[in-house]
Amino acid sequence: MLLNRIALAALLCSAIVTVASAQEAQALDGRQRIFQDSLVDRLAGDWIMSGTVGKKAVTYRVHAEWMLNHQFLRVGMRDTAKPPDYEAHVYIGRDNTSERYVAHWLDVFGGRWSETLGYGTRTGTAIEFVFEYPDGPFHTTFTWDGKSGWTVLMRQRGPSGEWQTFGQWTLRRS
Repeated sequence: MLLNRIALAALLCSAIVTVASAQEAQALDGRQRIFQDSLVDRLAGDWIMSGTVGKKAVTYRVHAEWMLNHQFLRVGMRDTAKPPDYEAHVYIGRDNTSERYVAHWLDVFGGRWSETLGYGTRTGTAIEFVFEYPDGPFHTTFTWDGKSGWTVLMRQRGPSGEWQTFGQWTLRRS
């Protein structure tokens, strides 16, 4: 009988700790804690993004707006080729519990490449996202120029371990 009471007390304590932990996490993230970030907010709006992928010049139209209860900034991009060769929707949010940014990158390459979540850290006016793709790590850095635009730099680790530039762009208001 004493053993049953001890087990019951342990079970109740465990349940209380679980509920308290869930409530604490909910206080950091959730519907009532919307994503407010003055740097990310500068990305909202309409842009022309021009630069290179490899050695090829490319231009994209970009529209970024807050979505889903102001939890994510959706950055939609489509290249200006007719028909477009590339289109993506990037959802940038914040995981307050982990104290890092998150990026869901969904594009025309489908589910395999879109399953990887990017995690970001901010240094000054730059946010660097790290994606651990099946074929190796990929870094995407958004940097605010302090005036009116952004630069985006994408780098990937090559087969021999060296970092290579995949693409780089500037964004200017359209």
